[in-house]
Amino acid sequence: MPELPEVETVRQGLRQLVLNKKIRNVRVLYPKIINGDTDIFIETVEGLTIKEIGRRGKYLIFNFNEGTSLVSHLRMEGKYFVRQTGDEIEKHTHIIFEFTDGKQLRYNDVRKFGRMELVRTDKVNDLKGIKKLGPEPTETDFDLENFTNKLKNKNKMIKPALLDQTLVAGLGNIYADEVLWMSKINPETPARHLEKKEISILRNAIIAELAKAVKAGGTTIRSYTNAFENSGEFQFELNAYGKTGEPCSRCGTLIKKIVVAQRGTHYCPNCQKVE
Repeated sequence: MPELPEVETVRQGLRQLVLNKKIRNVRVLYPKIINGDTDIFIETVEGLTIKEIGRRGKYLIFNFNEGTSLVSHLRMEGKYFVRQTGDEIEKHTHIIFEFTDGKQLRYNDVRKFGRMELVRTDKVNDLKGIKKLGPEPTETDFDLENFTNKLKNKNKMIKPALLDQTLVAGLGNIYADEVLWMSKINPETPARHLEKKEISILRNAIIAELAKAVKAGGTTIRSYTNAFENSGEFQFELNAYGKTGEPCSRCGTLIKKIVVAQRGTHYCPNCQKVE
């Protein structure tokens, strides 16, 4: 699943490719991608211009003129790319936005799990999935005291706690493994048992790691590509995720894979001991 760095990279690319383009028409080839009435979706979007593209957590937000926004979640394998009108339609392309300049923005999704929903721009933050999100992982938004208080009230192990999106927005399985490795925290440690110093180290690791991954264009493990259809490069800098049986780059102990809360989890048994 694309996590925050991948979605942010897609956002940045789309801003270069489709900003200020006017939509001539919309083709919905797989209606279940749309939350709500498909006909209303098409009727509303046709004629609008993309004025800005934002992001909240793992959600992409297309802001149109006239106070309308399209909120898009890529889920497992959703992706956007631009084509010329008349180009062959690729397999697994489900939504096509045709612009007045003869280009098209296409949404492609092998698993068909992605979703799009129209909402008034001033109501985006009230949308169910967005409303519950924790802060963005930045120095200004991600408050240490608030993070500490929330962890102390979590009856979960730290790995699933980081994945529930209410503590901090945007972390998924890949980066949760990475920041726990960076912080030398065992993924099965109860969240409320973490010491203040450990929580501070973890917060700083989350901010640093996600920023670094954005700069590298995200991580391509299976099928992720950005809006220019390029793979990310951060997979070459991973220290734990996907490294089962390889030496830990810090101590040389072999990285181990276990299942934590039904998620494959990679960690170093030596660096990330249970205290």
